[in-house]
Amino acid sequence: MKKILFLAVGVLLHAEGLKELIELAKTQNDLVVSKSLIQSAKAKVLEAKEGAYYPTIDIGTYYQRSDDRSPFQVGGIYSGYAKVGMDIYDGGNKDALINQAKSELQSSIFEKGDLQKSIALSIVQDFFTIKSLTDTLTSKDEAKKYLKAQLERMKKFYVAEVATKDEVDRIEASYETNLYEMESLQFQILSLKKSLELSVGKNVATLESSQFITPIDANYELADNLKALMAQKEAVLKGSQALESIYYPQVKVEDTYSLYEYERADATHPKGESNQNKLLLSVNLRLYDNGIIAKNKEALLINAQALDSQIHYKTKEQQMFFELAQARIQTMQIKIKSALSAQKAANSAFATIEEKYSAGIVDYVVYLDALTSKTTANALYKTSLNDLEMAYAMYYYYAGKNIEEYIK
Repeated sequence: MKKILFLAVGVLLHAEGLKELIELAKTQNDLVVSKSLIQSAKAKVLEAKEGAYYPTIDIGTYYQRSDDRSPFQVGGIYSGYAKVGMDIYDGGNKDALINQAKSELQSSIFEKGDLQKSIALSIVQDFFTIKSLTDTLTSKDEAKKYLKAQLERMKKFYVAEVATKDEVDRIEASYETNLYEMESLQFQILSLKKSLELSVGKNVATLESSQFITPIDANYELADNLKALMAQKEAVLKGSQALESIYYPQVKVEDTYSLYEYERADATHPKGESNQNKLLLSVNLRLYDNGIIAKNKEALLINAQALDSQIHYKTKEQQMFFELAQARIQTMQIKIKSALSAQKAANSAFATIEEKYSAGIVDYVVYLDALTSKTTANALYKTSLNDLEMAYAMYYYYAGKNIEEYIK
């Protein structure tokens, strides 16, 4: 019994509720941490793109030596310079790249949100499945007590030659089968607990009871994975605009100030200027590239069309699952009513048959059948309640909501 309590209930000693587990997973899950780092990287890329509007400042130095001097050329030149450059016009390239980076950042934000919501739903499913398995294990443990008592009773009857060997074997088989099923349930609970811990990012103690707010009419909104695809499509379109800007004039101005020192100078190899300021205004216009840019732009536009098709499919898919989630809730509510009726009937029937069995009016076959029905009905009712909670979670998930906000 101690082993059962440890694995079934005590596997999970400090109690934690469903909302707390989901909140922990939002920051401690390794996949979420990865998405957060990707988001930070996208933010840095955006900062870098925005910095392209500022002038660039370069400094440098060089030394030039000529062993065989030409006329009017000194033997060596030392120079240090500072250069300031700025793009005056780039055909909208910087604007397009910044907007592309913004869309990519937005997409990464939505991707992180989608992952968090998916993990939250997985946690809910593991949480309530553990609850259902634990309830089933409790019912099996109760049945074990009845079977053990009857097995001991039947063995005494067999010694007293009141019962036959096959009657003892039949109850013993039911007892051992029940133990087998309990061991299986314990392993399932342990497996789900490990899955839950992996999602949460920490060891999980006991699970508190948790319930969702009964849905009325949630305001349906697009899921984060759809929003991420839309942002990706926008980023691709902005990238095509950046390519197109190459066909526009590229105007740039640079101002370079240089200082010079000379060596091995004489009358026929005089020194040059000691300092010089040079202003350069350049205009570049691409006239021909064999359609390279146009083809690359066309490829990006095709990718945008592909993303658009994904968006259409995912939109219909979300709507379908949302409608199924609504139907699932109605089905679960009907199942709960049926399971409750079955539980009451099975418990009542077992109480009656147990009395008759003790009085020798019915045989062990009828008793075992009634006990099985009672155990199954009790577990089924508890499972149906947990299934309804999972149905609520799926409803909120496919409505595009943060499901933890709807936990009581």
